[in-house]
Amino acid sequence: MRKNLKTYQRLTKLPFGRQIFSWIVCRVAPYFSSIKPQIHELRPGFAEVTMKKRRRVTNHLNTVHAIAMCNMAELAAGMMTDVSVPVHSRWIPVGMTVAYLNKATTDLSATAIGHEINWETAGEKKVPVEVRDTKGTLVFQAEITMNVRLS
Repeated sequence: MRKNLKTYQRLTKLPFGRQIFSWIVCRVAPYFSSIKPQIHELRPGFAEVTMKKRRRVTNHLNTVHAIAMCNMAELAAGMMTDVSVPVHSRWIPVGMTVAYLNKATTDLSATAIGHEINWETAGEKKVPVEVRDTKGTLVFQAEITMNVRLS
C-alpha cells in the first residue's frame, strides 16, 4: 500500500484527521496551500478535494478563479494517481485540458475518478476531474494527463 494512503487512512480515524492530512500535503507541495484544500476522500481510483470560496481565490467577478479550480483539479488527480499506481511507480502530470462550464459562485468539490484506468501499465493516463458547486452544478471539467513509470 502507498505511504500516502496509509497516512490518510490512519489520520482520518482521528479528530481533525482530514485537516491534518491536507496540511501535510500542502507542506510537501506548498503551492496547493494557496487554495486551502481539504482532502475529503482518498482511495485507489477515487479522490475528492474540497475548497471554500473565499476572497483570496476569487476574480474580479467574485467567482472562484479559473486557476484556483485548475489547482484543485490537479491536486485531486495527483492524490488519486498516487494511491492508485503500483507501490514502486513514479508519476508526474504532463498536461491538462480544461473546460469552464458555469460560474463558480460557492464552495467547490473536485472529484477525480480513475477506476477504469489501467494503473498496472506504464505510459500516459488521462485522469478526468469534475468540479461541482454546493448545488451539484458542474462548473469545471479537466482531463489531466499523468505520465506513469513502473519500477
